[in-house]
Amino acid sequence: MGKQQKSLLIAVDFDGTIVHNKYPKIGEPIMFAFDTLKKLNEEGHRLILWTYRYGKELEEAVEFCKKHGVEFYAINNSFPEESFNPKYSRKIDADVFIDDRNVGGFLGWGEIYQELINNTPEHLQPSKKKKGMFGFLKK
Repeated sequence: MGKQQKSLLIAVDFDGTIVHNKYPKIGEPIMFAFDTLKKLNEEGHRLILWTYRYGKELEEAVEFCKKHGVEFYAINNSFPEESFNPKYSRKIDADVFIDDRNVGGFLGWGEIYQELINNTPEHLQPSKKKKGMFGFLKK
């Protein structure tokens, strides 16, 4: 993993992010999507498929990813055992969200991977001894 870093929980959209958007059909894979996702899995990161799809369309997307060598830690949930309760928010708990509808658009998988391994925010890296209360005040 280059720099030693914490295992990230990464939420990934499907249509327009892993495959070209042809919803409800499944589009062609986006270049380097499956290679990058497999590499992130191999490095110990946990991937969540976070998509608008449900029912048959969701099952097709999950199966499509499996056929391309990518299995997810969870699907449309923060963790595998989570069950939806409508009285709670549907926002999931993840360190990073990869989606084609990001502000500024979709970076591309090469750029995303480089960003994740080279620019992981400090709060996601292994804890380091701080000099003081805000990292700059000495005790």
